[in-house]
Amino acid sequence: MSTGSLSSVLTRREARRRDRRDAILNVAAQYFLENGYAGTTMSGIAATLGGSKGTLWNHFPSKEELFASVLEQVTTAYRAHLSKILDACGDLETTLRRVSLSLLEKVTSPQAIALHRLVSSEAGRFPEMGRIFYERAPRLSRALIADFLSGAMERGHLRKADPQAAARALTALVMCRCHQELLVGQIATATPEMIAADADFAVDIFLRAYAPVKPKSD
Repeated sequence: MSTGSLSSVLTRREARRRDRRDAILNVAAQYFLENGYAGTTMSGIAATLGGSKGTLWNHFPSKEELFASVLEQVTTAYRAHLSKILDACGDLETTLRRVSLSLLEKVTSPQAIALHRLVSSEAGRFPEMGRIFYERAPRLSRALIADFLSGAMERGHLRKADPQAAARALTALVMCRCHQELLVGQIATATPEMIAADADFAVDIFLRAYAPVKPKSD
């Protein structure tokens, strides 16, 4: 077999393995949401996939690793999107509003609300699940925002402070109303008008809190 033929075979094999992995993650994501973390088993996912448990274990050696990979698949594309929004050269207020709108649209989606409820209900019994969720979802997104805010502080657009704390403050403000109401079932959906109002509120309060300190006049 020529080198080119061997390379082609390997490429097709890698593509099949990648496709199989993606199929597993898609099924697992739905399975976790429908059955909870405790009610999800590797055997159950394998049965749903119609393959052997060995094939599933070959891709993911544990339920914890499978859950982590599901979260990684869900959040990777969003972090890439968030990175594009965080434009250091753009107007600060406009950028923060876009970030706030983007976060709200993400966290108020039906899938995100279902996942948040799942983690909230089961993290006490399964702390590894809570840790995986925190590390793969809010922590990484908040780190991107903190880096952006750090740059804004260095440029004098915001007062000097802990950028991690500032990122926590912004995300907490963003999610203080319609996201909370969705989580506890007080509303069925967050309308575009509600999302826009929450984003405006968050950015207004945040910019007041982190406004640059004006030098004292003599």
